[in-house]
Amino acid sequence: MKQSRMHTLSTSERLNLVLSILSDKKADQIVALDLRDLSYLLCDYFIVATAESNRQAQAIIDTLIEKLKEREGARVGYRVEGYEVGRWILLDLGDIVIHVLLPEMRAYYRLEELWGDAKAVAHA
Repeated sequence: MKQSRMHTLSTSERLNLVLSILSDKKADQIVALDLRDLSYLLCDYFIVATAESNRQAQAIIDTLIEKLKEREGARVGYRVEGYEVGRWILLDLGDIVIHVLLPEMRAYYRLEELWGDAKAVAHA
């Protein structure tokens, strides 16, 4: 991809791209939570999605990073945790934090309940 086509996406553009990729990669139960009204200082959005296997979770994260780099170029600050095991992978984009969990991890930690005051973001 040509360097001239790369630019930093706005948070809403990045959010839409991430949600589209999660859907394309067959992630289940995708929930995007808007944390801006909660004065949460670490990010604007949490996204929680389920993968059926650790391989699928890793593939989802790989694709997210690849597609974001294609659109924005290499950005400082992408942080990934939990990739090696793949039961709960966290991808921190700065303004958006993405959690991809296996079903049993998602059921156990119930992240959406921890952020019950946050507004859910509608997505296709």
